[in-house]
Amino acid sequence: MIFHTEFTVRIEPKGWTFKTSEAVPLLEAARRAAVNLPSSCRNGTCRTCMCRLLSGQIRYQIEWPGLSSDEKKDGYILPCIAYPQSDLVIEEPRATALPTSN
Repeated sequence: MIFHTEFTVRIEPKGWTFKTSEAVPLLEAARRAAVNLPSSCRNGTCRTCMCRLLSGQIRYQIEWPGLSSDEKKDGYILPCIAYPQSDLVIEEPRATALPTSN
């Protein structure tokens, strides 16, 4: 059995939080938590999901995600291919709540 470290992700300015692990990309983890982040290609090329990482650490499994060096320096990430390595705070004012089944 594989155990993964659990992290908390907060979406600003909404203040929404959800739990995830380092094994799940942020976009997928948000959807599992009923949070819709803008997306299109889901492979790091279209940049639709680009948002700012305010705090925390992520990693990519591909060598060159579709961000310029200036964008990376300014804190921009691609949640579709970003894996959390710590608790995170991301800024994404376009986030919306997905319907949940109760």
